[in-house]
Amino acid sequence: MSAQLQAAPSVSRAHAMPFGATVEPGGVRFRLWGPAAAHVHLAIEGRADMLPMHKLEDGTHELLTDEARAGSLYRFVLPSGLRVPDPASRHQPQDLHGPSEVIDPSSFAWTDAHWPGRPWHETVLYELHIGAFTPEGTFLAAIGKLDHLVALGVTTIEVMPVGDFPGGWDWGYDGALLYAPDSTYGRPEDMKAFVQAAHNRGLSVMLDVVYNHFGPDGNYMGVYAPTLYTKRHKTPWGDALNFDGRQSLPVREFIIHNALYWIEEFHLDGLRLDAVHAIMDDSPVHLLHELAQRARALVRPHPLHLVLENEDNHAELLERGPDGEPLLYTAQWNDDVHHALHVAATDEATGYYAEYHGQAPLLGRSLAEGFAFQGDMMEYRGERRGEPSGHLPPEAFIGFLQNHDHIGNRAFGDRIAMSADPAAVRAAAAAYLLLPQVPLLFMGEEWAAAQPFPFFCDFTGEMATSVRTGRHLEFARFPEFADEAARARIPDPGAAATFQSAKLDWSALDRPPYAEWLAWYQRIIAVRTAAIVPLIPRIATSGARFDVAGPGAVAVRWRLEGGGELALDANLSAVAAAIPVPAGPVPTSRVVWQEGGDVVGGMAPRWFMRWSVSGG
Repeated sequence: MSAQLQAAPSVSRAHAMPFGATVEPGGVRFRLWGPAAAHVHLAIEGRADMLPMHKLEDGTHELLTDEARAGSLYRFVLPSGLRVPDPASRHQPQDLHGPSEVIDPSSFAWTDAHWPGRPWHETVLYELHIGAFTPEGTFLAAIGKLDHLVALGVTTIEVMPVGDFPGGWDWGYDGALLYAPDSTYGRPEDMKAFVQAAHNRGLSVMLDVVYNHFGPDGNYMGVYAPTLYTKRHKTPWGDALNFDGRQSLPVREFIIHNALYWIEEFHLDGLRLDAVHAIMDDSPVHLLHELAQRARALVRPHPLHLVLENEDNHAELLERGPDGEPLLYTAQWNDDVHHALHVAATDEATGYYAEYHGQAPLLGRSLAEGFAFQGDMMEYRGERRGEPSGHLPPEAFIGFLQNHDHIGNRAFGDRIAMSADPAAVRAAAAAYLLLPQVPLLFMGEEWAAAQPFPFFCDFTGEMATSVRTGRHLEFARFPEFADEAARARIPDPGAAATFQSAKLDWSALDRPPYAEWLAWYQRIIAVRTAAIVPLIPRIATSGARFDVAGPGAVAVRWRLEGGGELALDANLSAVAAAIPVPAGPVPTSRVVWQEGGDVVGGMAPRWFMRWSVSGG
């Protein structure tokens, strides 16, 4: 595959946007939707005078000028004299309050025209943060680690958000300029080089995108387009984005084109949409439906993987058509699998974990059917949650033991291997890595990296104080942080040292115990590729069932078309437990992976995990 892609003729890729700066034969066409601005001028660095823009009926200000070219730096000037960056800027070389740079996307020569993409069912996801993945924290430096991912068995990289954020470090969910890869990671061409290098190694690339809010610093759109927001809906960040009210069409187009832009111009294989439960829309066609339909139409028949984070567990967004292909979204991050496995491995029972503590039925259901809550009452939320999901194929769900949220939302950003019994971690990892759901690893998990992944952001002034205070208040309700001295030990999100602490130490890979962990992950992912992936297309619709025999003892069976079944027998607890299957091998069954000792007298040892295949 690699040689074929390298030999492909070069092509250019550019997404046609109805806003921003577009290089044309006659110069550069600038467009800004600013209905509240009576007039807007264009300021090009190096020119003493400003150029007036023409206001169209829909509130868009437009200008085609031969005074600008690729590389020109520019701002829009409002009637008050305020100079603002382009909200659709492709590059912000001086951060998000500085001038925008005109980028000609056709100047990048792509040589991966023959890249076919990869089928979803064979996916092994690897989530990474560009800034913390390598010491340099850039797209180009990340290219140097792609061979490590190939050797690990990863098929798809999921990059945390890169839209321009304030300062030098951020998780990415505070982005204010959604079209501009943050300049601390490199130029847009560097990101494209990263994607192309991944494709040349047979790796797909997905990007995490945030369409539920803009970051609190650097977004000026509300000044000249106040209908960007609506008071009809509220989110954790304040007024919701206006997707269904007066003048909502330009807002919808701005978000949908952002998705199309990343897919087309950066040749991405998919997107992960953050917290879609906070995308409020009462329109006849919900934004999520329109976005998925237009994105799929853009690349059809090339495979496109659209993934959701959705606390509400709406199964209808994951439905399949008669051919088994997703109608809208490919899969959803399955927090239920994470919570059940995390509680089993750590015995934690605070916050939302309390709901899963000692609840083997929730563990079994999440492994077998996807959602643990399928319209059931969830006491932590104080309401019913979810929809029936057992009819969906396993690959409609993404299982994991760690990700950025569930590490970074802990007070110290500590990883599970730092506190849990290694045998428990291996058993829980063996559950999700061989599960017919799609597995996701968080960067460094494969060698039990000692580096934490704390929450970090580079705000200044009052905003930095507010974030720090809010972080302390968030944990004040936990007994271990009841006193102020304990809360003072929580890392300051705005400190450079907090960000630096998250950077992976790649030198650890050759040292014990990290080398042993890496070898274990490589072996089990190889088993998944050889023994589990070929079975996934054969798993029958509604063909999963589970039984419970104790607090951590479950047996799950997936029926295979053509005969046979995939079987999981597990005791995810620190004490021996009966398992609801006969001890010893099942006739015609083949064990593909086992953690822990053997079943004796119907009792499975602690942290026991056995995967087997029978029949067919």
